[in-house]
Amino acid sequence: MTKFSWRKAALVAAVVPMLALSACSSTGGKPADSGNAAGGGQAASTPRIKVALITHAAAGDTFWDIVRKGAEEASAKDNVELLYTSDPEAGRQAQLIQQAIDQKVDGIAVTLAKPEALKDVLKKATDAGIPIVSLNAGESVSSQLGAFTHFGSNEQLAGQAVGTKLAADGYKHPVCVIQEQGHVGLEARCAGVKAKVPGTEILYVDGKDMTSVQSTATAKLQASKDADVIIGLGAPITLTLLKSVTDAGSSAKVASFDLNAELAQKIVDGAVLFTVDQQPWLQGYGAVDAIWQNKRGGFNIGGGQPVLTGPAVIDKSNAADVLTFAQQGIR
Repeated sequence: MTKFSWRKAALVAAVVPMLALSACSSTGGKPADSGNAAGGGQAASTPRIKVALITHAAAGDTFWDIVRKGAEEASAKDNVELLYTSDPEAGRQAQLIQQAIDQKVDGIAVTLAKPEALKDVLKKATDAGIPIVSLNAGESVSSQLGAFTHFGSNEQLAGQAVGTKLAADGYKHPVCVIQEQGHVGLEARCAGVKAKVPGTEILYVDGKDMTSVQSTATAKLQASKDADVIIGLGAPITLTLLKSVTDAGSSAKVASFDLNAELAQKIVDGAVLFTVDQQPWLQGYGAVDAIWQNKRGGFNIGGGQPVLTGPAVIDKSNAADVLTFAQQGIR
């Protein structure tokens, strides 16, 4: 398999010195409405501040536990009270942002999966003088919605990385599975794949119902005999797609975005070709720490540009090393 490296991504490297101040499994997930900062060690001597982390996480999606774990570690270091809430429905996510504004938080970290639904309430936050950082989704519109920086992977580039890797290995007919239609980051991933492999087809599934995901993907593979690889955009989806390949009797290979310990093991075992990790722990940590840095010194991490936490390609050559960190719940 052709080697692929994103080590030349300068902004990814820039995250490392920032961290000196201190990327989903198929079941589980922490309750969405609890969450003060956790962790031991000596907290900063700066005045305690309150930061709201508001995501579009669906209940039970443990990808967000990794984001939250990073945010909690930064909160413990920075003397931050962390208020974590989430809702996959954009209108309700907007209500959670309004709730944070009403609580007079000192900063808001927010995902922008469906930015149009959040723009009005985020303007209220900026009008109230509350600094905003975005993470995970919405990089392209982050600054327009008032965020002073964004932590995440460039999803178009991540998709192109996958497409380039697949094209180099001779794949011509990928099926790219989107589990939430209209999610700007997921759409960008598949668009990036298609830009490099024009034969890519898009398959929409209901990511909240894994039984439906499995049956829909199985039907697609049965109908599309020329499909040579199927791509999941999250670890739980990808692990379900493995079942679909078996159910369909398909010869299609499986590739992925994102990571958890089970998926890392599947890569080690050769059942999954590779994944592209956006390193979600860094997103949670960086978002909270950036707000603290902004409050304590007026610092704007990123210099007005997004801080990239990916893409990081994980294949059989490095999956065993990454698996160790995935088992710790930070990759």
